[in-house]
Amino acid sequence: MRIKTLGLLAASLLALIAAPAQAADGNPLEKTNGFYTDPNSNPAVWVKNHPGGTADQIRAAIATKAGARWFGNWSGDIKSAVDGYTYAADVVDKLPILVAYNIPGRDCGGHSGGGAGSPDAYRSWISNFAAGIGGKPAVVVIEPDALAQLDCLPTGERQTRLDLLRFAAEQFASKAPNTWAYMDGGNSTWIPAATMADRLNAAGVKSIRGLAINVSNYKTTTDSANYGKAVSAALSSKYGYTKPFVIDTSRNGNGPLGSEWCNPAGRKLGVTSQTGGGAEMLLWVKVPGDSDGKCGIAPNVEAGTFSPDLALRLINGS
Repeated sequence: MRIKTLGLLAASLLALIAAPAQAADGNPLEKTNGFYTDPNSNPAVWVKNHPGGTADQIRAAIATKAGARWFGNWSGDIKSAVDGYTYAADVVDKLPILVAYNIPGRDCGGHSGGGAGSPDAYRSWISNFAAGIGGKPAVVVIEPDALAQLDCLPTGERQTRLDLLRFAAEQFASKAPNTWAYMDGGNSTWIPAATMADRLNAAGVKSIRGLAINVSNYKTTTDSANYGKAVSAALSSKYGYTKPFVIDTSRNGNGPLGSEWCNPAGRKLGVTSQTGGGAEMLLWVKVPGDSDGKCGIAPNVEAGTFSPDLALRLINGS
């Protein structure tokens, strides 16, 4: 019996040695092989419907590159929409990038105004968003501009927004264990790093992976990384913890045009989605070619609508 037991133990040890290493729970990078390219992104759909010529350039430079899909009140049943998208990525062993963009009072009523109709509606929506991901690997950016635009809200509504963002963070932490969620932290010239650290802490960033910098903006990767480090340092000095960050590089190849953020001329595509590069990840969060609103070099193109002219300008830096 002892010999048999030792033999079984030896066989078990050999099996463990021969077995492939398993990814650590919770790390979506270790559970996937590269980032997911959305086959139904606005640029991809436009290319399919307009073959040849301009479409070939947009296909090669934008439509075939990995980037984020944005979800909001246009997404229908949010649990089903998120589940379907993350499942499609999981089937091909790729890591999807998602953006949750439905906070009440979104964009302070600006070009991308809208959002859930009430705090309760948002709680239901974001809870179902996280449940739609479930155990599948994912990267999520939580509510671009929501913290940076806190001051635009009436004083009595600011705490409600912080509470909603904290609730969102808790949902991803509890319902999506293989998701790295990043709370949006504005950009390098918008809100002072120490102030943003206070807002992030109040919004529950401690319970998720980290923060996102430069979403839908044009600031350089270097400036964005320095800002991310400053925010993390402020979190450390004030609250005793640090957080990694990701940077949106989709349109920062030429850096900003002064303080202009709404379809400025002369901007260019940045480096494609990748790990490292001065941050935990550099990601195409904004979809290149999607308008910032009726402004700048696209005065007649609604926010979120794809423009081949904007796309070509980003490709050429014009």
